[in-house]
This record gives sequence, C-alpha cells and structure tokens, in this order.
Amino acid sequence: MDESSVGSWRDSYRGMSSDNVKGLVLALSSSFFIGASFIVKKKGLKRAGSSGVRAGVGGYSYLYEPLWWVGMIAMIVGEIANFAAYAFAPAILVTPLGALSIIISAALAHIILRERLHIFGMLGCVLCVVGSTTIVLHAPQERVIESVAEVWDLATEPAFLLYAALVLVAVFVLVVQFVPEYGQTHVMVYIGVCSLVGSLSVMSVKALGIALKLTFEGMNQLIYPQTWIFTMIVLVCVITQMNYLNKALDTFNTAVVSPIYYVMFTSLTILASVIMFKDWDRQNPTQIVTEICGFVTILSGTFLLHKTKDAVDGSSASIQMRMSKHSDENAYDPEGIAAIDLYIPHS
Repeated sequence: MDESSVGSWRDSYRGMSSDNVKGLVLALSSSFFIGASFIVKKKGLKRAGSSGVRAGVGGYSYLYEPLWWVGMIAMIVGEIANFAAYAFAPAILVTPLGALSIIISAALAHIILRERLHIFGMLGCVLCVVGSTTIVLHAPQERVIESVAEVWDLATEPAFLLYAALVLVAVFVLVVQFVPEYGQTHVMVYIGVCSLVGSLSVMSVKALGIALKLTFEGMNQLIYPQTWIFTMIVLVCVITQMNYLNKALDTFNTAVVSPIYYVMFTSLTILASVIMFKDWDRQNPTQIVTEICGFVTILSGTFLLHKTKDAVDGSSASIQMRMSKHSDENAYDPEGIAAIDLYIPHS
C-alpha cells in the first residue's frame, strides 16, 4: 500500500466527527440490550400465554409476568441509548446498526427458545454486519442545529408533511382493514404498523434528543412548545409500536419477526430522515451509492435469515410427521405425542 493510499484512508477515518463516534457507541450498546430483550420478552409472553389470554389474540396477561418486565426494562435501556444516539448522529448511521440486535436475538432464540438457526442464517448475520460496517464508514456528518424550532421548520416542510400524511393513512388502513382479518396469519401486517409508526417516532425522538442536548449545553429548549409537541408524538408512537410488536412476537417466530421488522423499520426511517433532515444533500453520489449498497447487503442478510427459517420449519414438520406415523404404528398415547410436539418451535 503506497503512502498516498494510507494518507487517503487516514483522512477518511478522521472525517468521522466526535458526535458521530458518540452516536456509534450508543447505537451499538442499544443493539445489545434490544436484541436480548426480544428473547426475554418472548419467554415472558409464552409463560403468560400458558396461564391467560395470549397477546396475539388481544390478551394482556403478560403485564403480570415478571420475566416480560425484565425484557421490557432491557428494551427501555436499549431505547434510551438509541434515543441518545440520535441526538449525536444522523439516522442513516444509527438506524442500520439495529442489524446487530437481529444477530443477538437470532442467536439467543437458537439457544434459549430452541428456534433453530440454519447455517445460511449465520451467513445472513455476517452479511448484516458487513452491510452495517459499510454504512458506518460512509455515513454523513450530523447536521448542525441550534434550536428545536429549526427542527420544527424541517418537519413542517411540504415534502415531510406529505410523507407523514401517507404514513398515517397507511396505518389507519392496516389497523382497520387488515389487522382483524390477516393479523394472525401474515407477519407483515403487525410489523407494517410498527415500522410505519416507528419512522415517525424516530424523527420525533431525534428532535427531542436535540432539544435535550441543547438544553444541557445551556440553551434551554424546554420553553418552546415544539419540544412538548415532539414529546407527545414520541409517547403516542412508542405505545402503538409496543402494542403491535407484542402481538407480532406472540404470534410469529422471533427469528422472523426481528429481521423483517428491522428491514421495514430501517428502510422507512432512512427515507423519513432523507426527506426531513436532507442527509443526502451533504454527500456526493459515490457516498450515497456506497450506503445503498451497504443497505442492500443488510437486506440480503435478513432475507437469508427469513428463508432459512422456512427450511427449519420444514425440517421440524417432517420430524413431527415421522413421530406421528411412529406413534400410530406403536399405539402410543396421543397426549404423549402432543407433549413432545411442544418442543418443536412454530411460527
């Protein structure tokens, strides 16, 4: 490697601001907590469902399950770290790092919940890491904002107002038309609601994070009504996300919910950030294309995780059929077969 190449690499490395580094560290910490929380919460949902009405069919018995609250606390810690990360770094840098939470949740689901992870699922995890690294290395610098009123001006521009209106219409249609009929059979319904609402919540979280950051730096933003409007939007969006995410986790396999939620949530959040904060206006075409390639790599990884889940389910179904056939031939008690079947993970 010649000296000019080394110098170019050093210049590129130094181009990452201290705020972006802080956002990166916070985002990585967030992914660890959130990835683990998926598994702990699902374990709690399973316990609650065995003694009450399942969340997937409208029950709330999980609120009395301590294990579910442990998972919720872990998720809250992760979300706080994520919240802080958005105050320091652009969404294009922070959001894709959620891929790490997919890897953690898939690995823990394989170990704790016995939701088997295929070898190609492991390859999918590697692709997620590679894609995330690519995006991190080419992420734009954080936009300099000096007041929450400036964020409000960005949020009330025609382009973002149109995006927000389309999201609200789509969520209304999903909740009213599709959730009652397809919620229990199509994973995209619950996750669609979570992801659409999530893209708006991230923009509000970023606005609120910037307001708090400026306040701690001596420029009080709590006197602006926009700060409290963003706070209310965050609360409404987060409550909606948690409700439908619980339904998705209780109804479908964790190894499927996590990657699909990540892909949809990340795609919509990046789109919202590009529209509202104009992240790509501060980058050249090469950087933008590289980021897109990194994101496509992540999508490929999540696709592998999703498809290999089908292969695992097919294998489990085959084992179940063989056990049933064997039981018929040997006149085993059907209740015994049912007990064995409980150890085979289902969507």
